[in-house]
Amino acid sequence: MQLTVNGEQHQLKTGLNRLDQVVEALGHHPQLVVVEFNGLILTPDRWAEQQVKDGDSLEIVTIVGGGS
Repeated sequence: MQLTVNGEQHQLKTGLNRLDQVVEALGHHPQLVVVEFNGLILTPDRWAEQQVKDGDSLEIVTIVGGGS
């Protein structure tokens, strides 16, 4: 399956058809990222029900803590 992730093309193996599976396969920790799926920000509780198909677009932003 071909996806656009953060503006770059990614080829993912067959069988990853839910957003939660794709986020994990890309090496992201689900509690540390925000995901925009085809222009909509989805909360993590919706990832398991969100189907992903060839040509979809994701923006994945990692949450960084810190500061003073």
